[in-house]
Formats: sequence, C-alpha cells, structure tokens
Amino acid sequence: MAKLYFSYAAMNAGKSTVLLQASYNYQERGMRTLILTAKLDNRSGSGRIASRIGVAADADIFSASTDLFAMIEKAEQQQQLHCVLIDEAQFLSETQVWQLAKAVDLLNIPVMCYGLRTDFQGNLFPGSSALLSIADTLREIRTICWCGKKAIMVLRLDEDGKPIEHGEQVQIGGNESYTSLCRNHWSSREVR
Repeated sequence: MAKLYFSYAAMNAGKSTVLLQASYNYQERGMRTLILTAKLDNRSGSGRIASRIGVAADADIFSASTDLFAMIEKAEQQQQLHCVLIDEAQFLSETQVWQLAKAVDLLNIPVMCYGLRTDFQGNLFPGSSALLSIADTLREIRTICWCGKKAIMVLRLDEDGKPIEHGEQVQIGGNESYTSLCRNHWSSREVR
C-alpha cells in the first residue's frame, strides 16, 4: 500500500542525498521515479538537485501554482510511476500536500517528501506543517550541532557569521547563510 512520507531535518543533514539514493535504488531495479524540487531553490540550477557530497540529478520543478496531483497523474498516464520524490518540501502549500495525499490514495503511488521542519525563527514552514499533520510516516534525518548534540534548529547568519533575528521566512542559501544547532544553542544564539 502506498504511503505519504515526510523525512525532515535541519540544514546539512543529507536530505537531498537520501532522496537521490532512494531514487537511484528504484531506478536500479527498473522502476520509474518522478523527482520534483521547488522552483525557489536554484542553488544547483533550475530543476537540479545536488547534494553536498557530489551526487546530483535533474528534477521537474514545482511552484506555488503547480497542481501536483495533475502533474503526477499525467506522468503516470505516460508511463507507470513507482515513486514520487519531493525535495525542499517545506515550500509546498497545504493544498499541494493534500494533492500529494490524493496521489497516494487514488493512484497508489508512494510519495516521499524531504525538507526542513522549521525556519530560522523556529516556526514551521506551511508545507512542513501540513506534512507533519497528514503524512502516513514521519522520519527524522539527523545531523549534529557543533557541541555534538542532535541539531533540530537552523539559524540564519549574516555575511560576518552573526545570527540574524528577523527577516523573510525564505532566503535561499547554504552553509554560508545557515547553521544547524541543538535547541539550547539555537536559543542562546551561540555559533562556532
């Protein structure tokens, strides 16, 4: 039976690596996957997912207006789909998360979503909130804080490496813009 999965983590936990590995495992067995990533995230180029360890793949993109159920249904009609994998799932809307659930329930296709749980201010992203509410299976991908404890929060940094307290929820960036911390060091804004 197909399920809706949400694998979440702080920055730099290897979410994209795990997604690319899952897709590779399906493809190695002759199964077709549909890989999607947010149009907002163009760090590796539009329609490209790349991990920090050098693994990459092309992906279809979604934006706020994309009907994901229609996109998945159309791809399934062209050739059988065995799994849908979504990178940067925090950028999904609540409506899009329900569209993914519909694809699972009506088309019997597993959907695996990977993304951040919270933003740099400790608030849930809309897509993450909806996935935490309705996903069949939740998985935490772990990374560590500089102190060695599990990192569950992310802190945005300015160009001098100092914590930023306010700003837009979404700012695309990597290691130069964000650091993953345990709750204690996120609260104290202690960065090393």
